[in-house]
Amino acid sequence: MSEKTWHKSSYSSGAHNCVEVSEGVTTQVRDTQHRELGHLSFSANEWTALLSATASK
Repeated sequence: MSEKTWHKSSYSSGAHNCVEVSEGVTTQVRDTQHRELGHLSFSANEWTALLSATASK
């Protein structure tokens, strides 16, 4: 099993309120400041719906 590659979300501001994203079969999101608390996982359909809903805001 390969290790996940995390990157700072392009939706994160330059402030300290950042999230990191790992994309693959599922998209995983975690709080940059609290990585030890785990992550949220989203299916491709869920992630697409989230991005579509927030893109119009």
